[in-house]
Amino acid sequence: MTAPYASDPRETRGRLYPEQESAFRSPFQRDRDRIIHASAFRRLKHKTQVFIEHEGDYFRTRLTHSIEVAQVARTISGVLGLNTELTEAVALAHDLGHPPFGHTGEDALNALMAPYGGFDHNAQAIRIVTSLERHYADFDGLNLTWETLEGIAKHNGPVTGEIPHALARYNARHDLELHTHASAEAQVAALADDIAYSHHDLHDGLRAELFSTDELAELPILDACFAEVDRLYPGLNYYRRRHEALRRFFGVLVEDVIAVARRNLDEADPRSAQEVRAAGRMMVRFTDALWSDLKVLREFLFHRMYRAPSVVEMREQVTGVVHDLFPFFMANPDQLPKQWRKDVAEARDETDLARIVADYIAGMTDRFALQQHARLIGSDILETTNVAGAWSGN
Repeated sequence: MTAPYASDPRETRGRLYPEQESAFRSPFQRDRDRIIHASAFRRLKHKTQVFIEHEGDYFRTRLTHSIEVAQVARTISGVLGLNTELTEAVALAHDLGHPPFGHTGEDALNALMAPYGGFDHNAQAIRIVTSLERHYADFDGLNLTWETLEGIAKHNGPVTGEIPHALARYNARHDLELHTHASAEAQVAALADDIAYSHHDLHDGLRAELFSTDELAELPILDACFAEVDRLYPGLNYYRRRHEALRRFFGVLVEDVIAVARRNLDEADPRSAQEVRAAGRMMVRFTDALWSDLKVLREFLFHRMYRAPSVVEMREQVTGVVHDLFPFFMANPDQLPKQWRKDVAEARDETDLARIVADYIAGMTDRFALQQHARLIGSDILETTNVAGAWSGN
């Protein structure tokens, strides 16, 4: 940590519940460690990135994605002279709020929760680390520092307009200054997320045979990456060739972000982390040219991967799972596990109950949601869909 605009753990705004700090770990290191040891973090290993958890052992899950994001974020943060521990904490926590079945599950829960304030995975991550993780004697949640909570809440930029229910509720107790940008560390975590999924979704799409290597070699950025590999390694094995090209693609994105961030920070010349927040714009971003090329790649992935017929069919199936489980638990809250029943007893109205049910479903892994659906609803989608196991041999 060498930059004047890096977040200094000695100047942290502290925790909602004051604690004696560690003699050998900084506050941000403790945050990172608490996130790694959280139940919600472990559950990410069986939560969807793109493919449902049972569809293949080699596809990314939310856990492997989060680890890759943290690795990229820590690298960029170190090069920029930022606090790598804070960057890593935000990166590891950024997807804690995802329900089962990825964005499909989030869309389903948001629709079901529309009468009760909606559902947003970023806001749910805040709810998890400030309330739902209940392991400590002195407080609910993980009691993370203000800087880590701020980074989780607004790593993608200021939160404007209608604030998601779960975030607004916590922010009323502990002001995260949602109208400003986040620290440079949190901004790095956000771009690392973009880099990681742009890279690994290409890997997973190839493994699922949703598109070919030759098709990728014709896309922006990737065309130059494949050309360089072919020049350096003529006749290279098919699998090694595509790996070498994709790792170069990965490097192009990282180097672009570092170059832009350095230029923006040099121009703005912030003398503190607070001046980064007050800058009025993102310091860490892609160049306009690379962002334009990335949008072409994302459009390709949208049509060929995220909306591939096999993926769409499974999306429809798992949407039905969430739409079945939510009303079931609303009508039968006694079927919630014992540790949830105190919350149910204290619910003041239907909105409180709906939030409890949403919390419970959002915490499920893919496999647990499917098991609960089979047990409680009597329908096992793994037996009724011909998509199940389609890529299990990969």
